[in-house]
Amino acid sequence: MTHPFLDLTPLSAARFAAIEDRVARLLGTRQDVVIMQGEALLPLEGAIRGTAGPGTTALNVITGPYGQTFGDWLRDCGATVIDLAVPFHTAVTADQIRDAFAEHPEIDFVSLVHAEAATGNTNPVAEIGEVVREHGALFYLDAVASIGAEPVLPDAWGVDLCVIGAQKAMGGPAGVSAVSVSERAWARMAANPRAPRRSYLSLLDWKARWIDGGRTALLHAPAQLEMLALEACVERIEADGLEAVMGRHRAAALATRAGAVALGGGLEPYVYEERDAAPVATTLRVPAGVVASEVVARALAADPALPLAAGGGALAKEMVRVNHYGVDATAGAVRGSLAALGAALAGLGLDVEVEGALRVVDGGGWR
Repeated sequence: MTHPFLDLTPLSAARFAAIEDRVARLLGTRQDVVIMQGEALLPLEGAIRGTAGPGTTALNVITGPYGQTFGDWLRDCGATVIDLAVPFHTAVTADQIRDAFAEHPEIDFVSLVHAEAATGNTNPVAEIGEVVREHGALFYLDAVASIGAEPVLPDAWGVDLCVIGAQKAMGGPAGVSAVSVSERAWARMAANPRAPRRSYLSLLDWKARWIDGGRTALLHAPAQLEMLALEACVERIEADGLEAVMGRHRAAALATRAGAVALGGGLEPYVYEERDAAPVATTLRVPAGVVASEVVARALAADPALPLAAGGGALAKEMVRVNHYGVDATAGAVRGSLAALGAALAGLGLDVEVEGALRVVDGGGWR
């Protein structure tokens, strides 16, 4: 008996390279794009370990949990790390980056998360990129959550290492990811004696054995299912149009924020300013005396398929996250989420206006 998910012909180097080229077009980049055979933590860590070392002075921006992780990796590499942490309900500004350079002109590496799905904020990368370019630092960007939900333009923004994943706004699997690499970043890796070599973390291996060889022989057997799924994700975005896909995510975010306010019950947007709110996911703060994880558990008991989660760690007490990304960037997912949250809050004795919230969602300008 044949099975379409098992009886696959080997993925050729030419097909692999063609998928890389489609990802490059999605990013609007002329940089080298390397698709890596693992979840996005693989290129995120590999890019830091490849370019950072004892001589590096890194400005590590923390607007959520991933920024904290990057700082740990940088310190482990021997880099001097200057953390710039801002409250999770806001975003970092270009002026804050500029001030950090003024105080520490030795900074030669900047690490930033574009959109923090975990905290619901997004950072102004284009403006920050201008500041980073002025000072000649290497710019490392985690765009895993933002790709497909908002513009990601590594060339235009001066990003040297831009990591994306398929599992959020692209609507694909978690087991495949990609990174665009500038010539400056390749040069930094080549000069770094601590950069991983002959390692699964090594980007230099991909350059030497794949890119420099004309992309004719793969390093190892690719993860076929994940690669085909990534190709399908890009095909779907191309067919729908990237602007339309991003528009759905933006509409979902706006409708969720406005709908939560209309719902009442003490629920309110966790990220204060709309301009700082990520289109990939909306975080909401529950009222005092209410535990967010309990609200989410009640809502999911009614419909386990809803894109709802409590915040991670200590945020589980106060934060609800509506993950309206990928196939859930729809009015139906937002309506269902707000209705279930309203029922959960009502069950805890709070006054809510579910019908009012749903009217706001329905008037949200969906296309």
